[in-house]
Amino acid sequence: MRKKTGIAILGSTGSIGKSSLDVITSMNEHGEDYYVTYLVTNKNVDLLYQQVKKFNPIGVVIVDEERASQFRSYLNGDKLKVYSGKQGLMEVMSGGEFDVLISSLVGFAGLRPTLKALEAGKTVALANKETMVVAGEIVRETARKHNARILPVDSEHSAILQCFAGEDRESVARLILTASGGPFLNRTKAELENVTVEEALNHPNWKMGNKITIDSATLMNKGLEVIEARYLFDLPADRIDIVIHPQSIIHSMVEFVDGSIKAQLGVPDMKIPIQYALTYPERVMSKYQRIDFNKVGQLTFMKPDTEKFSLVRSAYDALRQGGTATAILNAANEAAVDLFLHRKIKFMQIPEFVQGALDSIPSKSSPDIEDIFEADRAARRYVNAETERI
Repeated sequence: MRKKTGIAILGSTGSIGKSSLDVITSMNEHGEDYYVTYLVTNKNVDLLYQQVKKFNPIGVVIVDEERASQFRSYLNGDKLKVYSGKQGLMEVMSGGEFDVLISSLVGFAGLRPTLKALEAGKTVALANKETMVVAGEIVRETARKHNARILPVDSEHSAILQCFAGEDRESVARLILTASGGPFLNRTKAELENVTVEEALNHPNWKMGNKITIDSATLMNKGLEVIEARYLFDLPADRIDIVIHPQSIIHSMVEFVDGSIKAQLGVPDMKIPIQYALTYPERVMSKYQRIDFNKVGQLTFMKPDTEKFSLVRSAYDALRQGGTATAILNAANEAAVDLFLHRKIKFMQIPEFVQGALDSIPSKSSPDIEDIFEADRAARRYVNAETERI
């Protein structure tokens, strides 16, 4: 049994947050000693209240001030600490009683609280890929300066971390990220012009939040993961490849200088990489499903079609450009995906708007955190202006 470990969860009511709570419950049933100290949500206070009753945290953070007032009315004199707004979130991240932060807020919103936790020297189990995408250099330097640790929760980056075990990093030739191909793998580019929101949200292998599911449908999720891998593992873009693997059994691979390749395999279940991040570098017993290769039958691979899924090219271009380009890419994509989910633009306008923002907004080299926030705002203004113009 390991020492008692306090966990804070950014985004506890989202898909990763709920899976993380399941993992903590399961590990404790197998003799581990993890406990929840803080739960953070934007506005889903009904589910948050159910989580509080089960896990008995020290406190909660509700970013939406109005929902925080609603939540307080549920407590009936309970002594639970309730923080609200962005200021309350920053207070908990900098001074809260926890050992590990599971950072799973969706999108750009996860950057500031994750940085604050790193500044406090906490271990961050990172499920928010956008944090590394928009500010990878700053995040890495913050972790180094404060002797904090970043452990990936994305299945692809967890797979790479597992493949690195026992290996000399200097012997790594390239990283190979696998992609399911999403729901539109076998559709033509012309057929994508009129796809519906419901079709785009119907992922064949994974159950995820709406934003990341749309990113999977456009393959932008894989572009973002290439950028994240570059900063997590300190390898340039030309040594990070993507391969389509529809079965989602191989989660990623590492090729070494002698030509050998290590792969991490498992069923498509986010609980496995979440558990590995919490127990790293050790492994503990789990009850999760195992692969039955007799039922899998075959594993297939193909090259991604970057004409049909042009956001992959945009992501590589932004990474090579550097500076604030990746922040522009991410913000434009978040804004465009939100518009698509609200049925204000078509599916194939998402890559058009993202590339348009990259082409129209100058990238600033060696940015500080305020430059990144300004790039984010500029990209969102561009997408909204283009929507109005169209």
